[in-house]
Amino acid sequence: MQTALHIIAIPALKDNYIWLMHNGQHATIIDPGDAVPVLDALNRHRLTPDSILITHHHHDHIDGVHALCAAYPNIRVYASQHEHYPFSYIGVREPDCIRLESLQINLAVIDLPGHTLGHIAFFASTPPEQKILFCGDTLFGAGCGRLFEGSAEQMFISLQKLAALPAETLVYCTHEYTLQNIEFALRLEPSNPMLIKRYHDTKQYRAQRLPSLPSHLGLELKTNPFLRCHSEEIKSAIHLPDASELQVFTKIREIKNHY
Repeated sequence: MQTALHIIAIPALKDNYIWLMHNGQHATIIDPGDAVPVLDALNRHRLTPDSILITHHHHDHIDGVHALCAAYPNIRVYASQHEHYPFSYIGVREPDCIRLESLQINLAVIDLPGHTLGHIAFFASTPPEQKILFCGDTLFGAGCGRLFEGSAEQMFISLQKLAALPAETLVYCTHEYTLQNIEFALRLEPSNPMLIKRYHDTKQYRAQRLPSLPSHLGLELKTNPFLRCHSEEIKSAIHLPDASELQVFTKIREIKNHY
């Protein structure tokens, strides 16, 4: 019988979340930028980690890998085949599928160039039909990642890939940026009732020191300006009423860089 999966948010560094997916015995770690809080969580929950998933090469996503591999020598690390890492790993890319046997789930790999050229995500459908996405720094709560290596067009296409996933997908991104992203989004789409509600809900979560994540993809589609480049209100706010969606995306990403 399938054991229920649980996903724990482990706060790390300044505003990162390291995700710990487990079934009460075995665990998978996603983007461990710091080993210390992960080791503490594993000990507290009495979990044995079998694998590590890496979405991209930035230090705040990989700096804990060496210590975790030293503590658990049999652990498997999965990372982008398009990038290079200072540790042993199994290179994956779209359309690869990873089988996590101990958790009895399959993870589809999605190539998402933009934030970095080799950025990937992991998408799974788990019983009972729950869909989960570990998207690193490509999609944030009400926002998206900066373009450190890729082009605006690459990031736009990557976000469109994610937007095409089922609306009920739970989105596990890796930074607590949601409130400030919503504040920016409200400057572009101040009449959006879902965005206004999300602002108040997120303020309550953060006042209680609760994560604003995961979000639902359906909520992102209704409130995230980088997935709403068709919005007439957003086009009006940036004075580009006749622009294409890619042009709108490029402009609001540029504006957000200086927000």
